[in-house]
Amino acid sequence: MRSYTIASVWGIPIRVNTSLLIFLPILAWLIGSGEQIGLYAGLIEGLTGVGFDVDVLEAGSTPWVIGVVAALGLFVSVTVHELGHSWVALRYGIEIESITLWILGGIASLKSLPKEWNREFWIAIAGPVSSVLVAAVCWAVLVVSPASLAVPRFVLGWLAITNVVLAGFNLLPAFPMDGGRIFRALLARRRSYGAATRIAARVGVLFAFLFAIVGVLTFQIILLLLALFIYGAATTESRTVLVDELLEGITVGDIATREPPTVAASTTVAEFGRQLLQDRQDVHLVVGESGEPVGVVALRDLKGVKEGDRETATVREVMREVPTVEADADAFDTLVVLQQAGGNAAVVEDRGEFVGVLSEGDYSHALTIQRGFRGGVPA
Repeated sequence: MRSYTIASVWGIPIRVNTSLLIFLPILAWLIGSGEQIGLYAGLIEGLTGVGFDVDVLEAGSTPWVIGVVAALGLFVSVTVHELGHSWVALRYGIEIESITLWILGGIASLKSLPKEWNREFWIAIAGPVSSVLVAAVCWAVLVVSPASLAVPRFVLGWLAITNVVLAGFNLLPAFPMDGGRIFRALLARRRSYGAATRIAARVGVLFAFLFAIVGVLTFQIILLLLALFIYGAATTESRTVLVDELLEGITVGDIATREPPTVAASTTVAEFGRQLLQDRQDVHLVVGESGEPVGVVALRDLKGVKEGDRETATVREVMREVPTVEADADAFDTLVVLQQAGGNAAVVEDRGEFVGVLSEGDYSHALTIQRGFRGGVPA
């Protein structure tokens, strides 16, 4: 789903995902419909000691006003929660790409994840701390507000309780939630970063299954979505850290294909198909009339060419223009950049001189060698 930038804080774009735009009216309805107002009023009074005239809160369209304001207030609170993470990350010199608000809350996208346990600990815990501070402010304003401001007082009380619940829920050790990252940080004090990640990811997967079971038994769609998110994110980050470990200390020049097979840009697709059979290599460097690199082409790039057009269509029409990277660039960092750009290949140069071609196959080969050489990565 698409996301839309609505604001910027400290130079960080604040984005709203389409899923949130769909969910907000539903949340407003859930808060303001039926007997929810009375239930929340009783809960707020029981926990804060501040009472409400429920008849006033339930009169006319007031419940819908409460629902809309409370729903918006919740996602403002989530934004503050993510800004808490971001503020600490910025203090450590880590850039923030964006903060995205979506159906399950918010995500602060860091350009790089800290591997120092203490940095990850403070970045992770800053979110729940921010939520507790928001709850404290809401409670303080609630206590001093006059009883005549029934709707604002109710929303403040609801937000105070909700932010405490938000902080507590996020502290569950369900990686990659805040509690899971705190758990990994504490594990990393005495273990390698990779080993800590794998343990935290396994615990996260267990929580995902637990949320899924509870979600099915109670018909809670949000819990099912949360289970899917935790499972996917935990397994993905675990694999990412494993790849990072295997590629540690390896540069692009170490794994790039030197002297790759070449094909002229003017070659027809049919001719290139026959060349693929002879070269027995998939990725080819495409060169121009003067022999300069102009892109790369592989078998998968030919799939869109109809059989009748293969004698006339040229490689230039199907090739991919790829970025140029330096041979001494870190292999893992380059992989991340390529994936973020939606590609998996690059031309490799060393001080302006052509060195070779980097492709997905090169990474696969390097990872296979590293796994075999190191005998796998111990947990």
